[in-house]
Amino acid sequence: MSSFFAGTRTLGAGFGIILRNPKLLLLGALPALISAVLLLGGLGTLLYFSGDLVTWMTPFADGWGDFARQALRILLGVALVGAVAMLCSVSFIAITLLIGGPFYEYIAEKAEQQLGLDASDDGAGLLRQVGRGLRDSLKLLGIVLIGAIVLFCIGFIPVVGQIAALVLGALFGAWVVSLEMVGLVFQRRGLKLGDRHRTLRKHRAVVFGFGLPTYLLCLIPIAQLVVIPSAVVGGTLLAHRVLGPVPRQGGVAPR
Repeated sequence: MSSFFAGTRTLGAGFGIILRNPKLLLLGALPALISAVLLLGGLGTLLYFSGDLVTWMTPFADGWGDFARQALRILLGVALVGAVAMLCSVSFIAITLLIGGPFYEYIAEKAEQQLGLDASDDGAGLLRQVGRGLRDSLKLLGIVLIGAIVLFCIGFIPVVGQIAALVLGALFGAWVVSLEMVGLVFQRRGLKLGDRHRTLRKHRAVVFGFGLPTYLLCLIPIAQLVVIPSAVVGGTLLAHRVLGPVPRQGGVAPR
C-alpha cells in the first residue's frame, strides 16, 4: 500500500509544480481544451443519433414484440454510448499529448530542471524523436480501441457485466494513462512502447497509485485542464523513478 501512495504522491508533486507556475499551466491547458471540445462534440453527436444508429444495427428485431425490441435497443444503446465514452476518456490523454507534444515536452523539461533531474537523451535527432512519439501514440490508440471493444462485450454479461466493465475500465484506463505519461522520458532514452510495459509491470502498485487518480480526475471535464499538465510532470517523475539515472558510457552521459 505504501508503494500505491508513493505513486499518488508523484501525481501530487506534479500538481504542486504546475500550480506554482501559471505559465506552464496555461501551456498545458490549451491542448487539453482542444481535445475536450473535439471529443465531447463527437460524444454529443453520438448521443443525438444513438436511436437511429441502434435501429440501423438491429434490423433483425423489427419483427419482435414492442417490449423485447425496445429492451434490446435500449440495452445496446447504453452499452454503445458507455463504450464510446470509455474510449473517449482513455484516448483523451493520448490525443491531447499528440496535439500538444511540444508543449508537454517543454513542461517536462522545465520540471526536470527545477528538480535537478538528468534530462540526457540517446542523441536521436528531432525528426526521429517525433517519429517515435507518433508511432507509439498510434500503437496506444490501437490498444485503447481493442480494450474498448472487450469492455463493450463484457458489458453484456447479465447482472455483473456493467459493474465489471466499470471496474476493469478504470484499471485499464489507469494503466494506459501511465503508459502515456511516462512516454516523454522513455522516448528520449530510445525506449519503445514494449519497454514501457515491461518496466511498469515491475512497479504495478506505484503505477496504479499514479494512474488511477489521474484517470478518474480526467473524467471531470473542467479538471482536465489542470490534471493533464500536472500528470505530465508527475509522469516524468514516475519515469525517472522506475528507470533510474541515465546509463553512463565512458563516464559521460549520452547526449
